[in-house]
Amino acid sequence: MIPLSAFPTLNAALNATSAVLLVTGYVFIRRRNIAAHKACMVGAFLVSMLFLASYLYYHYHHGATSFPGTGWVRIVYFSILIPHTILAAAIVPLALTTLYRAWREQFDRHKRIARWTLPIWLFVSVTGVVIYLMLYHLYPQP
Repeated sequence: MIPLSAFPTLNAALNATSAVLLVTGYVFIRRRNIAAHKACMVGAFLVSMLFLASYLYYHYHHGATSFPGTGWVRIVYFSILIPHTILAAAIVPLALTTLYRAWREQFDRHKRIARWTLPIWLFVSVTGVVIYLMLYHLYPQP
C-alpha cells in the first residue's frame, strides 16, 4: 500500500512522465515515425489517466491543501493554478476526441484537434509539476 503522503510526489512524477511522452511523441510524428508516435501518445494518455485516478484518490482521502505563501509568490501560484485547473478539465474531452479520431483513422480531423490538444495537455502536465514544487517544496506542508 502506498502511504497517502507519497501521492503528491507520485502525481508530480506521473505529470512529468506524461509531459516527456507528449514531447517525444511530437518529435516522432514530426519525423514521420507513426508507430513510435502512437506508442508515446497512448502512453501519455494512460499515464494521465493513472494520474487522474491517483489525484482523485489522494484528494478524496486527504482533502484540499492550502497554499500558505503570501505576497507576490501567492499571486504567482494562483496565476498558474487557475489556468491549470480550467485547462485540466478541458483536456479530458480534448484528449479523448483526439485519440478517437486517430483510432478511427480520421487523420485530417485528428491533426486539426491535436494542434490544440498537445499544447494544452503539455501546459497542464508541466504546470502540474510546477504547482507540486511550489506547494510541497517552496512551502513544505507540515
